[in-house]
Amino acid sequence: MTESSINIIKSSPLIGLYEKALPNTLSWQEKFNQAKSLGFDFIELSIDETDERQARLDWSDEEIFSLKRLCEQTGIYFHSICLSAHRKYPFGSAQESIRQQAKIIMNKAILLAYKLGVRVIQLAGYDVYYEPANLETHQRFIEGMQWSAKQAERRGVMLAVEIMDTNYLNSLSKFEILRKSVNSPYFMAYPDVGNITGWNYDVCTELLLSSEHIVQIHLKDTYKVKPNYAGQFRDLVIGEGEVDFAAIFTTLKQMNYTAPLVIEMWAQDQNWKQNIVTAKQRLTDIAQQADFPLFS
Repeated sequence: MTESSINIIKSSPLIGLYEKALPNTLSWQEKFNQAKSLGFDFIELSIDETDERQARLDWSDEEIFSLKRLCEQTGIYFHSICLSAHRKYPFGSAQESIRQQAKIIMNKAILLAYKLGVRVIQLAGYDVYYEPANLETHQRFIEGMQWSAKQAERRGVMLAVEIMDTNYLNSLSKFEILRKSVNSPYFMAYPDVGNITGWNYDVCTELLLSSEHIVQIHLKDTYKVKPNYAGQFRDLVIGEGEVDFAAIFTTLKQMNYTAPLVIEMWAQDQNWKQNIVTAKQRLTDIAQQADFPLFS
């Protein structure tokens, strides 16, 4: 084995940027250019509850392939989709019409991913969000995930459940139980280290527990849930919260982790670009101390 081939094997993970870290006023060309200038490998496409972003599920082939050409020209791709539209249309809903809409959204997202060349669709780990949760919503969610995994298998697109900001699925331990019920090679875990930290789980133990099932990771900062305090699960610049990134990178090094990572932040004001630069530099410095290759 040559030295160059060894270097290829030991290359650093691909690093993506969550689309919402960039202002929505930017064109796709501008978003790709910004991501590239900031040193990222790909953008994680957002399809959320809003009509504007759900309309992406109905992009024409001309629109899809035009975007693919733009990806090829800039060298920035859509590696993953953050599909949070199911928060509004959850599989666990008591209303059959909502559950049917959940299936429509899933099938459209899988087909869009297939056409765009997206490898991973991140699913929101909510049985329901705007309805009361109970044993029935939980069972319907499991049935929905079983059905979804079969649709994903047909296209060879990976589904990965995000570890969430609510109590329902807030740890990889809970995901492992869920996965036993779904039991598909196309149904894996997408941990958010911020959410796991926020719920006061030992993040490193959780990562090691699910190391064989993790296909991508969100890097996000949070404040922990405490008595009389609900925590803060978004809108923090990385480095301002309580996530122990030093311990996380040490654990990822121990795991020989090479799957993609995504920086999850939100463009809330005119400082969005500097916030990304600051977060990236903080993460790079911490990863370097842990001897974990990041942005290298």
